[in-house]
Amino acid sequence: MHASTRQETAAPVNDIRGVLIQVADARLLLPNATIAEVLTYAPPESYDADVPDWLLGRIRWHGWRVPLVAFSRLAGIAGEQPGLGSKVVVLKALGGDSHAPYFAIVAQGFPRLVTVSRAGLGVAGEQDDLPEGVLARVLHNDDPALLPDLAFIEARIAEVAAAQAA
Repeated sequence: MHASTRQETAAPVNDIRGVLIQVADARLLLPNATIAEVLTYAPPESYDADVPDWLLGRIRWHGWRVPLVAFSRLAGIAGEQPGLGSKVVVLKALGGDSHAPYFAIVAQGFPRLVTVSRAGLGVAGEQDDLPEGVLARVLHNDDPALLPDLAFIEARIAEVAAAQAA
């Protein structure tokens, strides 16, 4: 009887902690484990040469020079202009590059911690013509969100870095 009581009060095994990040004209849903830190926006250092408009520059964070991405610009959703009230969400890179283990995304306000359950997550509408850098359109508890393709974003940042080094 004691074991069944413990099982009833434990969180369902399939639930994960997620974060909803508001960007220009969209909301991103990410696993909480990908978030390293949330910072107040400050203008980034510019790159030395021409870079795509979605790459805003680099921020200094814990000894790293972290690329700062305007996700909505990258995805072609909206022109994103960070400003007063903007935040910077530092993400852990998934690609395993020890020279670039982090990148950051501009957010509009603080990200919101959420519980993502199987029952509360579904596919939202058509998945054709997804914006660049988006894995899927989803509904989280009936609210639309985008699942960003973090590996794609990292690859795009790496392409720009390689062009800068050449």
